Amino acid sequence: MRSNWLLIAALVLAGCAQQPPKLALPGPATIELVQANGWRLRVNGVDFPIRGVGGAQAPGLLEQLKAAGGNTVRTWGIETLELKVADGERFIDRAHRLGIMVVPGIWVEHERHGFDYSKPEFIQSQRIKVLAAIRQYKNHPAVLAWGLGNEMEDPISPGGSIAVFKELEELTRLVKAEDPHHPVMSVIAFNEAKVANVLRYVPSLDILGVNAYGGASGAGEALKLAGWTKPFAVTEFGPPGPWEVAVTAWGAPHEPTSQEKARAYFATHRLVSETNDGKELSLGMFAFVWGWKQERTATWFGMFLPTLEKLPQVDAMTRAWTGQWPKNRSPDIRNLTSAAAGQVVKPDQRLTASLEATDPDGDALTYRWSVVAESVAGGVGGDAESAPPSYPELIRKNGSPECEFRSPRNAGNYRLFVTVHDNKGSAATANFPFRVEP
Repeated sequence: MRSNWLLIAALVLAGCAQQPPKLALPGPATIELVQANGWRLRVNGVDFPIRGVGGAQAPGLLEQLKAAGGNTVRTWGIETLELKVADGERFIDRAHRLGIMVVPGIWVEHERHGFDYSKPEFIQSQRIKVLAAIRQYKNHPAVLAWGLGNEMEDPISPGGSIAVFKELEELTRLVKAEDPHHPVMSVIAFNEAKVANVLRYVPSLDILGVNAYGGASGAGEALKLAGWTKPFAVTEFGPPGPWEVAVTAWGAPHEPTSQEKARAYFATHRLVSETNDGKELSLGMFAFVWGWKQERTATWFGMFLPTLEKLPQVDAMTRAWTGQWPKNRSPDIRNLTSAAAGQVVKPDQRLTASLEATDPDGDALTYRWSVVAESVAGGVGGDAESAPPSYPELIRKNGSPECEFRSPRNAGNYRLFVTVHDNKGSAATANFPFRVEP
C-alpha cells in the first residue's frame, strides 16, 4: 500500500513535468462572520471552522496540508502569495486549486526593527503598501481574511506600543474601506494587557489573532476575562517554547521530543476548540509551523524535515482535523538517554547515547545522529536565525539506536540530535543539551 507521502511526491513530480492548466478564477468568495450561539465563519454560505497552519511555503507542503485534512494557511508577508510552488504555480492559485483558503499576511512594521511611528513619511509609506496589497488580491477566491500585522505591538512588551495600536486602527479602517467583503484580523503575542489596549485603540478590528504556546489552551477563557467578545483565532500554537521549559544549570532549554510535541498539539487543539470556556468565540486555530525553521534549534517548531518527511506533530493534527490517523504514521520516540544529557563533560571525551523508538506500522527504522553547537542567536518573536555549526566528525557510531560520539575539544554549549526515519515519508526527532568545560 502506497503512503500519502508517496502519492503527494508523485503528484508534485508529475506537476513539474508540465505547466498546470490556467485557473479560471470565479471572483471573491462570500465571507461572513455570523453570531449564532457564538461566533462562526461562513464561506459561500457554509460554516467554515478554520483547520489552519502557518507556513506551507515549500513545494509539496500545500499538498501535505490537503492530505492531512487542513483547510486554511496563514502567511506573514504578502510576497508569499506569488511564490512558485510544486509545478510553477503561484502559492495562492495552488491553494485555491486544492480547496485551501488563505489568510494573506500584510506586514505591519515593528518599532524594534527601526520603524518610527512618529514620522508621517513612514506612516504614509506603509499605508500605501498595505492598500496596494489589498487591491492586488481582494478579488481572489482563496482569500479568507486579511492578516494585518504580526506581533508588531512588540512581542515582549507587557502592554504593547500605543503608537502602533493607534496606527493599526487607521490601517484597519483603510483596509475595510478598500475591501468591505473580507474581515480584518490582526495578530498579537498574547497577554491580557495587550487585549485591553486592542479593545481601547483598535475598535474596528473584526478578529483578534493570538500567538500562544504553553498557555494556548486557555486563550479563550483569558480573552473573555479580558473583556473580549468578538471572534478570535489562535494564530500560532504548538509545543511549549524555549522560554517556557526547564533549563540546564547554564540556561539551555530542554526541547521536548517530537512525540511529546505531538501530544501538545493535539491536546491544545481539543481544549481550545471543544472543551475550555471561550470556545464559542473561537473561529479555529493555526498550527505552527507547517514546514521547518531554525528557532533556537532546527527542530523546535518544525512539523516537517527539509526532506518533506512529516513528524508526529502532523499525525496529531491529522487526527484532530479528520478523526483518523494517517495511513503511514511517524516513528514513536520513547526515551533518549545518555550520561551527557543536561550535564557538563570534559573536552574530547568518549560518550554514548541510546534511543528507544518504535514504529506504529512496523516499518524498519534508520537513525541519524549529529552534534551541533548551541544557537547563540538573541532574536525574539521569531526573528531570523542562522543555523549553528555542526560537527559530523564527532559521531563515531551512527545509523543505529546506539550512538558513540566524542565531546568537542572547544569549551562551549552543544546538543546531540537524533532523527529516526521510517523511509516511507515519516520521521521523529529528539535532542539533549550538554556543555563542555576543561
